[in-house]
Amino acid sequence: MSRSTLEGHSERISVVAFSLHGQVVASASHDCTVRLWDAGTGAPRGTLKGHSGWVSAVAFSPDGQVVASASYDYTIKLWDVGTGSPHSTLKGHSGWVNAGAFSLHGQMVASAARDYTVKLWDAGTGALHSTLEGHSGWVNAVAFSPDGQAVASASSDRTVILWDVRTKEAIKELDTYAVIRHLIFASDGLHLVTDRGVLEIGLSLTCQHRSLSSSSSALYVSNEWVIWTTKEVLWLPPDYRGSCIAVRNNVLAIGYSLGQVIFIELDPDTLSLNI
Repeated sequence: MSRSTLEGHSERISVVAFSLHGQVVASASHDCTVRLWDAGTGAPRGTLKGHSGWVSAVAFSPDGQVVASASYDYTIKLWDVGTGSPHSTLKGHSGWVNAGAFSLHGQMVASAARDYTVKLWDAGTGALHSTLEGHSGWVNAVAFSPDGQAVASASSDRTVILWDVRTKEAIKELDTYAVIRHLIFASDGLHLVTDRGVLEIGLSLTCQHRSLSSSSSALYVSNEWVIWTTKEVLWLPPDYRGSCIAVRNNVLAIGYSLGQVIFIELDPDTLSLNI
């Protein structure tokens, strides 16, 4: 079921991400580069060079025309996907940048860093819009709400803070009792899907540990298993358990420490799900 293996990075891959419509895959690496790949054919589409430190995160704009890369060099770079040229460099953090995210219409970029802050930037000009302070630990993840009016940030201080983009004030602080490293808003805007479970923003202050498939993709990876809805459908041998994973529909992109990216496509018609 492996579709293709993408080779080119010279060091460990930090993260892989699909563009919104699934046509392009970006992979970020400790070799300080971002590589773009055609998701359909696996063909390389360009190598983005310019960071002076490990690239820790990548995120596509909603229209897929711009990719943001966050780095341990304390910066975020915005790149033109078509040409591979740098659009702008966002400078202002005083620590490693762990994550980045675009707002729904691509007008704003949020960055999360080890300086305990979240910064909001104008995606068009690269100008700093605001700095959100309130966490007492590294900020690992950040996401915009579907309407773009709020930002959620997750920290090593075991909290998630919801921020009002307009006023720059904290709306709510949620105790998670675990360190969350990845999060996105569900489409209803009332839940956060995280690597620790689903966080109900309005009803509960703790992560509800249940299957992610009920509110996110039907396909995901849990430890050594690929899960389709609630069923374990593919066991991953130790050599195939990567350092980072991205999911788009029925395709997995898995990044590895030796610099490879493997695509695995599952055909639901060939799986005996019994559900």
